[in-house]
Amino acid sequence: MKNQAKDKLSFLLLFVLIFFFNGTLIAQKKNKLVVGIVIDQMCYEYLYRYQHHFTKGGFNVLMKNGVNCRNVNYNYVPTYTGPGHASIYTGTSPNNHGIIGNSWYYRTTSANVNCVEDLSVTGIGTISAYGKASPKNLKTYTISDQLKLSYPSAKVISLSIKNRSAILPGGHLSDGSYWFDPLSGTFTTSTYFKDKLPDWLEEFNAHKNAKTYLTDWTLLYPKETYLAADKDESKYEAIIPGKTDAVFPYNFTTFPATDFSGFTISPACNSLLTDLALSAIKNEKLGEDAQTDLLCISYSTPDIAGHSFGPYSLEIEDMYARMDLEIEKLLKELTKKLGKDNFTLFLTADHAVVPIPQMLMDMRLPGGYHASNLKMEELKLAILTKFKSPITLNEINQNIYLNREEIDSLKLDYNAICDFISQEIRQWAEVKAVFTAEQLIEGSENSDIWRKMLFLGYDFNRSGDVLYLLNPGFLPVDGDADFKGTSHGSAFNYDTHVPLLWYGGGLKPSDVFRPIEITDISATLTHLLYLQRSGAMTGSPILEVLEKK
Repeated sequence: MKNQAKDKLSFLLLFVLIFFFNGTLIAQKKNKLVVGIVIDQMCYEYLYRYQHHFTKGGFNVLMKNGVNCRNVNYNYVPTYTGPGHASIYTGTSPNNHGIIGNSWYYRTTSANVNCVEDLSVTGIGTISAYGKASPKNLKTYTISDQLKLSYPSAKVISLSIKNRSAILPGGHLSDGSYWFDPLSGTFTTSTYFKDKLPDWLEEFNAHKNAKTYLTDWTLLYPKETYLAADKDESKYEAIIPGKTDAVFPYNFTTFPATDFSGFTISPACNSLLTDLALSAIKNEKLGEDAQTDLLCISYSTPDIAGHSFGPYSLEIEDMYARMDLEIEKLLKELTKKLGKDNFTLFLTADHAVVPIPQMLMDMRLPGGYHASNLKMEELKLAILTKFKSPITLNEINQNIYLNREEIDSLKLDYNAICDFISQEIRQWAEVKAVFTAEQLIEGSENSDIWRKMLFLGYDFNRSGDVLYLLNPGFLPVDGDADFKGTSHGSAFNYDTHVPLLWYGGGLKPSDVFRPIEITDISATLTHLLYLQRSGAMTGSPILEVLEKK
C-alpha cells in the first residue's frame, strides 16, 4: 500500500512538474522575438497631430491594439541621442551608465570625445572615422547584454543610421551592430564586433544602398491635406546643401555630392533601414527557435531632418506620413513570419525637440538664443579680474570644465572659482538654473526638479565643474549668427515627453496615463524576457504591459 501511495504521489508530482514546465515553455515561447524601435526626435503628439495621414496598418495598429503609455518622460538632462538610447536599453540614467551626451570634454586629452568613439578599433570596409566606434564608454550593461548572459543562444541584432544608435542598444555582446557609412552609402560595423561583414550583409550592401535607394522627395499626399500646407516656404528652416530654398520638391538625384551624408535626410533612408531590418530577420533567422531573440532598430532620419526643418514644418509632417508606412511594412512582415502573438514590439523616441526659437519669439512666446561662446569670453574676463589669473575654461552642453591641475598649480581655491562662476552665470538672462558639481552631489535628493534632473545626467569624471540650464524655449548658439532650424537637449517637456507603444505578445490593449520614466522600458523587458535585472538598472516594470488578455 505504501508503495502504491508513493507511486501515486510520484506520478502526481511528475504531472505537476510537466504541467509547470510546459506552461513555462509556452510562456517563454510567446515571444519568439522582441523588436525595439526608436524614432529619433519623435514628439509624443505626432501620433495624434499626424494621425489623419496614417493608414490602418501602421501607428494606428499599435495605438488601437497595444498598450499606449501616454505620459512617458525622460528623467534627466541632457536629452540627446546617445544618452537616450543608453537609458532605454540599460534601464538607468546617465549618472549610472556614463553616456552623458553625444560628446563630452575629455580632460585627459583636452578634447571632446564622442560617446561611442574608440580609436583602438576600425570600421570594416570603410576608412571613415565613423567606423572607429564601440560600446567601451558604456559603464554598465544593457538588457541586450543580460539576454546574452542568461541565454547565450539568443541573438541580438542592432541597426541604425547613426553609429551610436546601433551600438548602445546592442550593448557589449551583440551578435551584430550595424550602421550607415556616409562615405560608401552602405552599412558597416567595427572590428570590436566582427572581423568581417556577414555574407548576407555584403549581399545587401551590393544591391540595396544609398545609390539604389536615392530618389527625389515629393509629398506623399495632396498638399491640401497637410496641416502645414501653407508653411512650406518658411524663414525659420535651414536650407540643406544642394538647395537654394527649403521648399518641396527635394530633388536629391540632382544634388552634387562627394559622399552620401545628404541621403540621410531623405525618407528613402528610412526605407533602406526597414529593408535592412527585414533582411536581418530572415538571414539571422530571428525568432526561428525556442529562444527569444532581440532586434533593435533606430530610425535616425527624422532627427537629421528635424534639426533643419523643425517640428511644425511640412517636411516633418510628410516624414511621419511616410514613417507610418515603414511601421506598417515591419508589422506586416513580422506578423506573416511569426504570428501576431509570437512577437512583442515597443516603439519610443530618444528625445523630442524644441520649437524653433525664432518662431516662438515672432509669436510672442517665451524663447530665444544663448550666445554661449560670447558668454564664455565674458566669463573668462570676469575670472581674470576677480582672481588675477587667466583660467582655462571649456564648455559643451552647458557643462563648464575647469582645469583642476592648473588651478592647483596657481594655488587658487577651486571651490571659490566654481562658486564665482555659478554666481556670474546666474545673472545671465537666458539661464534658469545653475549648480556647481558639489551642489549637485550634495543635493541629489533635493526636491528641486531641475537639480535632480541635472544630477541624474551627471558623471563626476565626465561632466563639468559647473552646469546650467537655459530657460524654456532657448537654444545655445555660436555668436550672433542667424540661426535656422532647431535642436534639443533640455529638461523641459518639449524635449522629454515621448511616445511609448507596446504591441503583440498577447498584450491587453490599454491607454496608460500615469507617469512613466524612460528607464522603465528595460525594467519591463526584464520580465517579458525572463531575465535578471541588469547592471545598474533603476527603472520599474510597467505592470500594464505585463497584463495578458
